Amino acid sequence: MYVSNFIPKLTGKAFCCRTCWLRPQDMEFFYVSLLSLFVLLVSLSLHFLFYKSKSGGTLPPGKTGWPVVGESLEFLSTGWKGHPEKFIFDRMVKYSSQVFRTSLLGEQAAVFCGAAGNKFLFSNENKLVQAWWPSSVNKVFPSSTQTSSKEEAIKMRKMLPNFFKPEALQRYIGMMDVIANRHFASSWENNDQVVVFPLSKRFTFWLACRVFVSIEDPNHVAKFADPFDLLASGLISIPIDLPGTPFHRAIKASNFIRKELVRIIKQRKVDLAEGKASPTQDILSHMLLTSDENGKFMAELDIADKILGLLIGGHDTASSACCFIVKYLAELPEVYEGVYKEQMEIANSKAPGELLNWEDIQKMKYSWNVACEVLRLAPPLQGAFREALTDFMYNGFSIPKGWKIYWSANSTHRNPEFFPEPLKFDPSRFEGSGPAPYTFVPFGGGPRMCPGKEYARLEILVFMHHLVKRFRWEKLIPDEKIVVNPMPIPEKGLPVRLYPHKA
Repeated sequence: MYVSNFIPKLTGKAFCCRTCWLRPQDMEFFYVSLLSLFVLLVSLSLHFLFYKSKSGGTLPPGKTGWPVVGESLEFLSTGWKGHPEKFIFDRMVKYSSQVFRTSLLGEQAAVFCGAAGNKFLFSNENKLVQAWWPSSVNKVFPSSTQTSSKEEAIKMRKMLPNFFKPEALQRYIGMMDVIANRHFASSWENNDQVVVFPLSKRFTFWLACRVFVSIEDPNHVAKFADPFDLLASGLISIPIDLPGTPFHRAIKASNFIRKELVRIIKQRKVDLAEGKASPTQDILSHMLLTSDENGKFMAELDIADKILGLLIGGHDTASSACCFIVKYLAELPEVYEGVYKEQMEIANSKAPGELLNWEDIQKMKYSWNVACEVLRLAPPLQGAFREALTDFMYNGFSIPKGWKIYWSANSTHRNPEFFPEPLKFDPSRFEGSGPAPYTFVPFGGGPRMCPGKEYARLEILVFMHHLVKRFRWEKLIPDEKIVVNPMPIPEKGLPVRLYPHKA
């Protein structure tokens, strides 16, 4: 029987929720247990309050909140309320503008702030710090826990450059153009109103399926879409595997997707052997045909996990960016006009049926400045965790080995020290040499900078091209709330009224 089921009565008697009356010796045991629990909580609180580094140095200023829970609820709730930067800036003012201490997701943590913090972490990747993900991620991707996250990251980063460097991505532009054309024709045209966020997710997911595993049939793509939504929403969550929880739904979804991917992998092996598939057609073929330094090939489940991660990373963040581009262009007619003029010059230069190419993308300078300003104000990646590999000093404070370190995009993106009038939408910030180093970090930085940065740039620009050459639009909810969980999303999905351009 759980302690929470006991309800003491004012009469001095007690009963449990099942109405079974307790004997005096049961009551004595209950109160002793309750007192022990209280002492334990107080002891843990004092431990967190006066914890000192083993190296004897002074820890960063701050507080760790409640035992186990720490400040996680406040950290998450500021995002749910649409102001994820509040958690960071409140503590920067109260404790330190450089680094402060907290406890997040059950872990002792230090939050590094500002450009100096970003530079330190990005420059010391795999030296003083390494990537860290909450336990929920490892449980959703079980086969990847056979080796360390550091080893897995190194493996992936050896594979990806061949596909994500600009010269390799050039061959995908025409395909992106075709899919964008089909997407807008089927989901936007002939509609007076649309809800933008689900459609932007559909577009970026369709592209990811095509680029990574050569799935192009809309019906086949749709089969994956709903499970991927469940997986993404429960990936960074409290890892309670009980029916009805986001984490439970994420695990079920990942198992379903993994089985489907293994089926695709098996068929690809046959197609490669029979010459029906190309060794260079996508990342899946590359993974199947590439061995490690010992001549060992990846297992099918490991490949499925890698593809699973790529499909999530390859569409979730870009879909948020595309959605907010629609939002800001609706709010700022003068910015829309600049994008429209640039994109129509490109559209009018094309022969009928001619696809976009690399030269066209290079002409979209103002459009990309607009997209960057959107990424500054609504970064899909709010920040990321690292883990201290050893004790080290930062800004005069000791960071113990094993502590988790969090860097926040908003500590620079919305900081007037780096971006004057930070809430003002101003694409000119990205003209010339652009922002100072380590201040604009929507894709991270250092060795762990998102390898898909250039891929994201292409899909965002192709989306903008097809969007503005077809429509003007207005928001149907003028002051729609933005929630962050873990990416920024308009609460109602950003419904808009479309006004097609006259032919």
